[in-house]
Amino acid sequence: MIARLWSQIKAVIRLEIKKTFFAKRGLWIYGVAALPVLLFVAFTLGTARHRQHSAELAQESERPLTAQDLRAIKTGMTHEEVVARLGRPPKVTHWTERRRTEDGDWFEVAHDNYSYSDGQNDLYLRMTNGKVEFISLSEGGDVGQSLILFAGVYQFFFLRLAVFFGCLGIFMNLFRGEILDRSLHFYFLAPIRREVLIVGKFLAGLLATCVIFVISELLQTIVFLWHFAPGTRDSYLYSNHGLEHVAAYLGVTILACIGYGAFFLVAGILFRNPILPTAAILIWEAINPFLPAVLKQISVIYYLKSLCPIEIPAPPGMPPLLALLVSQSDPLSAPVAVLGLSSVALLALYISSNRVRRMEINYTSE
Repeated sequence: MIARLWSQIKAVIRLEIKKTFFAKRGLWIYGVAALPVLLFVAFTLGTARHRQHSAELAQESERPLTAQDLRAIKTGMTHEEVVARLGRPPKVTHWTERRRTEDGDWFEVAHDNYSYSDGQNDLYLRMTNGKVEFISLSEGGDVGQSLILFAGVYQFFFLRLAVFFGCLGIFMNLFRGEILDRSLHFYFLAPIRREVLIVGKFLAGLLATCVIFVISELLQTIVFLWHFAPGTRDSYLYSNHGLEHVAAYLGVTILACIGYGAFFLVAGILFRNPILPTAAILIWEAINPFLPAVLKQISVIYYLKSLCPIEIPAPPGMPPLLALLVSQSDPLSAPVAVLGLSSVALLALYISSNRVRRMEINYTSE
């Protein structure tokens, strides 16, 4: 019995897989999956250009500088104190500003912009009348900040938008597409149980989304890590849990495809117009941090955030509502999160199977 059911499921998957990967109405999904990769390509190219500029600036400096030298500069220091500490600036721009006194008289204020670099960190100083008025220190070798940047793009762009809408495009059309193409009755006339049809279509959609978005995540990771120096990259991967982080991101991506896929499969079966359920699910996922604890569990992003390897810290001064959106106030353990997400997905599939078991086709009403 089990062998026969599995052979029927495999037959459905074979029929669906080509339509799922190459359906014209779903080709835009590949563009969505490529967007975060292109974002990190731009980031890596910009970082490489900035690193080259820093190296050129360091070579033009009067003497070799260290990060400690750059951090020693404080506002209020004079030109002579800065030069004594860092040497003559390799890059200087000068401009004057006319200001008006309370009496209505005009006077000129001299401004100078100094740029220094140790080859990795860049220091920008704005001098006003020979004193440091403004300081900007750009630290180029901060691995921690780079990893937080990657985590932010992954959680707020890749999971909430790319994977979300990618699963929408694939799973919503598993049944809606058949109805629009007037071909669903062929499946219903076949000698297979409708639960088998649900499982086969879901697995075909899951295989397609996992292949597309896991490859996207791998390419993002490769491109992102490329901007690190070889020594820094090896240290992160093999000594600072880098490979564990990569594996965790890939696992979360697969679970996201399972969770969102199950939700959109239900929506595609229950609703004729996909816009309303899509908007409802998108809003529900967005307001999840503000919901009561019980309602949070009927969500996908609630479990996925607990499984992400790097927590995004809320910077000082961030409004409380935004801080709540960024942070995970009650993170779950990995086993509980996986079990909870699997339960939500199984519940969605159970609802789908019950609906399909009683479904009657009427193409004229579509």
